[in-house]
Amino acid sequence: MTTTMHEKFDLLLEQDPEHECPGLGRDNICVRLVAMAELPTRFGDFHIVAFENNRDGKEHVAITKGDVIGASDVPVRLHSECLTGDAIGSLRCDCRDQLEAALTAIGQMERGMVLYLRQEGRGIGLINKIRAYSLQDEGLDTVEANLALGFRDDERDYAVAAHMLMSLKVESIQLMTNNPKKIAQLTQYGIQVNDRIPHIMPSNEHNRFYLETKATKSGHLIDFHGNEHLPEQSDLPIVAGMTREQIGAMHE
Repeated sequence: MTTTMHEKFDLLLEQDPEHECPGLGRDNICVRLVAMAELPTRFGDFHIVAFENNRDGKEHVAITKGDVIGASDVPVRLHSECLTGDAIGSLRCDCRDQLEAALTAIGQMERGMVLYLRQEGRGIGLINKIRAYSLQDEGLDTVEANLALGFRDDERDYAVAAHMLMSLKVESIQLMTNNPKKIAQLTQYGIQVNDRIPHIMPSNEHNRFYLETKATKSGHLIDFHGNEHLPEQSDLPIVAGMTREQIGAMHE
């Protein structure tokens, strides 16, 4: 009987070393497991699992805590790559705050994972994101800027994330998100989402309008005005800097 992540991962590779399938989503995304390694970080000790996909060769990773292979009710954060935020610390978005808060929270849990997805700029790519920034400098919001460039407000497709979860034989998840579209897409692709964990970051003077646009135009469950919450918005958020005890106390 296998008992460790490494043993289970090696078994998955042995059983299906050259995985191919019809794929998921509008682009028939099919991903396959490639490699896994230990990843000690400032947020905790993780494993990092590498995937590649058949559509464009982009490399995605799962940053996992504990034994997630074949597990149920796994806390999961889907994080789309953001060079300007994640690496440079841009204040125009909350991406780095969301990534660090997710890694901090999951690093204190028994198990969980962050799927780091290579879909920069809500799926429009880095160069087009900079073009969108330029339009925002002229007064457009994020949705208007994407539409002006000929894109939808959000071009991301979470088929790759669903397939990554399937590849790890994850039975069900608790999704760490404010975005109902993520829940809807994962459910559509066959992932059982048993719960939502709100993931709200404090705003700053540079990203307040960006976050308000997320709420008003993209349907994100973020309340800036003290509006009455819907039942599914009643959970307290996990924010950067919370200790394990503070996170646990919210659910008591």
